[in-house]
Amino acid sequence: MTDAYDYRGLILLPQRAVWQAETRTLWIADLHLGKAASFRALGQPVPRGTTQENLARLGALIDAHQARRLVVLGDFFHARSGRTPGLLAQLRDWRAARGGLECIVVRGNHDIRAGDAPADCGFASQDEPFAIDGVEGWHHADGGKDPSHGPILLSGHLHPVARLAGPGRDRLRLPCFCLRAAAVVLPSFGEFTGGRAVNPRDWDALVVTTGERLFPVDAVSSGA
Repeated sequence: MTDAYDYRGLILLPQRAVWQAETRTLWIADLHLGKAASFRALGQPVPRGTTQENLARLGALIDAHQARRLVVLGDFFHARSGRTPGLLAQLRDWRAARGGLECIVVRGNHDIRAGDAPADCGFASQDEPFAIDGVEGWHHADGGKDPSHGPILLSGHLHPVARLAGPGRDRLRLPCFCLRAAAVVLPSFGEFTGGRAVNPRDWDALVVTTGERLFPVDAVSSGA
């Protein structure tokens, strides 16, 4: 159990983010802003307030680390229908409160359909990868690339969760980081994004997060 996990010089955080101290860069993946609104547009009864919660958590994390740069590894927006005037107003206000912060979005599959953030929101969008100081940021890293050579690869897209098994047939699903050689897949940062159970045997290690603590797990404890 730990409140941070050092992996090849990068710090995995229980808040579902990666901290690169040398460049004061915070990396996250899969915000899916506006997902609840897009579901409501389809007539689905889903809760309100997820955008405010996501931005509040993100702001607190940036402020705590005094980050100079934020990189979102794809799926910043969920869908074009979720880009409501209210959401964009919240985004502008959030950005205005952090004028010295550089914000970069590496386009993911949802961003291609939803479109980039308006220029006055202060988020610069680009195609993958975004590279800085020995780290490459992708939305969905190429599975055919050998991650044991070259830069560390950070990516999202999978929304990985680990299935944990305990005594008495207890079962639990928690977000996790997936580690393999120099590749790290981040859990989704956004609320209301769901998760995909991963097989720990496909990875060198899984690091589970409760939101407050990190737990490296093995194939036995994960019930694989």
